[in-house]
Amino acid sequence: MFRTALRNVLAHKGRLLMTTLAVMLGTAFVAGTLVFTDTLGSALRSQNSKSYTDIAVTVSDRDAVGRGYDHGGRARTGPTLTEDTRKAVAALPGVAEARGVVSGFAGIADKKGALIGDGFSTTGTNYVPGADGTDPRYPLVEGRGPKNATEIALDAKTAEKGGYKLGDTVRVAVNGPVMELKLTGTLRTNDPRVQAGGSLAAFDSATAQQLYLTPGRFGELDVKAKPGTDDTALLTAVKQTVPQADTIEARTGRDLADEQDRMIQQGTKGMSTALLVFAGIALFVGIFIIANTFTMLVAQRTKELALLRAIGASRKQITRSVKIEAALVGLTASVAGLVAGIGIAAGLQSLLNGPLEANLPDGPLVIAPSTVIAALAVGVLVTLVAAWLPARRASRIAPVAAMSSSEQPATQKSLVVRNSIGLVLALAGAAALAAGAAGKEVKLVGAGAGALLIGVFVLTPLLSRPLIALFAPVLGGLYGTPGRLAKENAIRNPRRTAATASALTIGVTLITALTVVGASVNKAVDKATASDFKADFTVTMQNYSMLSPEVGAQIAKAPGVAAMSMERTVPVTLGAGEEDADTEWLTAVDAATIDQLATVKVKEGAADALKQGKLLVGSGTADRTRYKLGDTLAVTYPDGTKGSLTVGGVLESTSALAGIVAPESVVGPHAAPGTGPNKVLVKGTDGPTEKLKQAVRDATGGNPLIAVKGEKDIKAESRQIVTGVLNMMYGLLGMSVVIAVLGVVNTMAMSVFERRREIGMLRAIGLDRLGIRRMVRLESLLIALFGGLVGVVLGVVVAWAGLRTLADDFKGISTEVPPVQILGFLLAAAVVGLLAALWPAYKAAKMDILGAIKSD
Repeated sequence: MFRTALRNVLAHKGRLLMTTLAVMLGTAFVAGTLVFTDTLGSALRSQNSKSYTDIAVTVSDRDAVGRGYDHGGRARTGPTLTEDTRKAVAALPGVAEARGVVSGFAGIADKKGALIGDGFSTTGTNYVPGADGTDPRYPLVEGRGPKNATEIALDAKTAEKGGYKLGDTVRVAVNGPVMELKLTGTLRTNDPRVQAGGSLAAFDSATAQQLYLTPGRFGELDVKAKPGTDDTALLTAVKQTVPQADTIEARTGRDLADEQDRMIQQGTKGMSTALLVFAGIALFVGIFIIANTFTMLVAQRTKELALLRAIGASRKQITRSVKIEAALVGLTASVAGLVAGIGIAAGLQSLLNGPLEANLPDGPLVIAPSTVIAALAVGVLVTLVAAWLPARRASRIAPVAAMSSSEQPATQKSLVVRNSIGLVLALAGAAALAAGAAGKEVKLVGAGAGALLIGVFVLTPLLSRPLIALFAPVLGGLYGTPGRLAKENAIRNPRRTAATASALTIGVTLITALTVVGASVNKAVDKATASDFKADFTVTMQNYSMLSPEVGAQIAKAPGVAAMSMERTVPVTLGAGEEDADTEWLTAVDAATIDQLATVKVKEGAADALKQGKLLVGSGTADRTRYKLGDTLAVTYPDGTKGSLTVGGVLESTSALAGIVAPESVVGPHAAPGTGPNKVLVKGTDGPTEKLKQAVRDATGGNPLIAVKGEKDIKAESRQIVTGVLNMMYGLLGMSVVIAVLGVVNTMAMSVFERRREIGMLRAIGLDRLGIRRMVRLESLLIALFGGLVGVVLGVVVAWAGLRTLADDFKGISTEVPPVQILGFLLAAAVVGLLAALWPAYKAAKMDILGAIKSD
């Protein structure tokens, strides 16, 4: 039976080509993902190990994040890492050097004033020269390091992007006015944020301390050991020397490197998992193609299989023969997919480091044994699973009864069983989907969507007749006999039509669902921005850190500003008493002007509660905390001062105001000195003019890290994020669509071969070549439109349920079905059907009439 299976594979290699391609593409996706993430992880770990090669022990101050205040703006009163601490550590036996490190963010402007890099990757640090005048962390490319507050060094790529040369004046800012510093040198760095397209600005230590902490204070001490010194023993000595505090931690460089390695591994594992999900979708689509192909091959070989049964082959042997064929096809395709996947990983690495300038660390391709095994196993297993039902059907061919038929029609019993199972699954999925949407349960919605999709796939043969019949009058009217024949051919074998269409349905369902969700989120954000914000502009840092404390006063003096309010978010302890006090985030605004800048709607209490020095509590927060109108709450402010606040109103939460809102006049005096607002809302006397926007920019010193956004900017930014995510998803789903197209090509090509006698008879009775081509193309068009239509409907339903779970995150969100895109998907499905039929239609039209009629 093995020889028989091998002979059948070689005899039908042309008909198995599309199946092989489908498995190969899916396997290539899997292999490429594993090779790329393994390669990236290896390169990142190698880069990470270099960062710790000369560090034996690191001492870090977790609260060293901004002028002596913690992450919430509370004043730091505990011990810190000072110059005296550094000297004490440097004097320990076995210590070769103790380097004090300060770091934060620093925006570098190009010569037009625009920010180089993005706000989250703008890194600032101190340059610590050793005995030779250089900092080993940052090897010099040219020039020297900065020596005073008027100088700066940049990483070489940032200098190149900004067009800066040694001696040029560089415009750089932290969270206040722009500083103009002289460029003294360019550097190299292994910092992954900089490597990924960010920027590095190096100051002398005194300047960095002034910008990021307080004079004489460090955020970290890096200790280099003398040769032969044991890191663990040195760690013990360092711990005894540095201040004892919960926020100060000492660890060996090896431990830190290992921790970073684990984080890298988790990150690459997460990336790999996400990509493998889409690879799984592609392979799932491939299952339909494989099953369809083997079903058609079994039907075409009915006489051959019946003859094998007649001469003594058992059912098990017939089943085994088909399974061996599937395994051979799967193994061949998997090997090809593995090779293609390695090529994809290499190409992706070159693309990201080349035209896309992702600046990922270089490293050799990592082809792990587990990747090879996984790729081969997945391809073979998927093929075997898909061929299981066709193999069972082959074993049931009767030795005698099948000799006179080229294909056994499905029994009524089997169709009833299939439709019953499909109906149960579809109804259960729809019920779970509705329940999940009503209860806003994401997991239930996901389970319901999966069950509904599978149920519809099982029911597809039943759905194919009435849905395809919808297009029959149009085709018959436009194309006459070829149109009517195409419709009859499409519904002749509903199982085959269903399997072909379902492969396309999967891709269309997911793409439609993503598009509807994206359009709905965009519409909700647009509505919320238009209704909740009255301000003409919002001023924030691009990395969403705090603005400089002086920014509010500077903006208030800008020409054309009619009203402004700082918005400061700080942590406080709130509660009716000591025993039930909880940490909550308080948003402080200007009570006198906030109603001119944002929509203030109260469900209970007074709208002017803020002007009375009282709190407004968002309705969602009120439900969670059980704060009620009139409650008096004990409060501990960031500076440690205690007081009390009264709930003056329950706020209808909006995108502009939510949570717990208090007057700035009450909170401001207790905020930690030196901490600024999170944002500033601005309204102009003449509306959102470009003149006002420029005036606000000028008032903030032209800081490239400060963003001044109007309503259009906020909407555009939101749409850009959603569009970016959608485009990435579309790209990842593209492989499943390509495989679905191969399925349509495969089905039509094999169907033409199967119906060659019928096509010959049609030609003999007068249907010309054009009519034959048109018939095949229209049949393919009907199948593709059927798959696309089902996919669009399923996608809209799934998106509706998913959007219901987002109702708490997006105020007033509703299901928005973009008609142009949806019609575009149906049109794309039609184009797919027509293109997929080009080659089969050509082969059918070129068929010799007499040869086709004489064929078996």
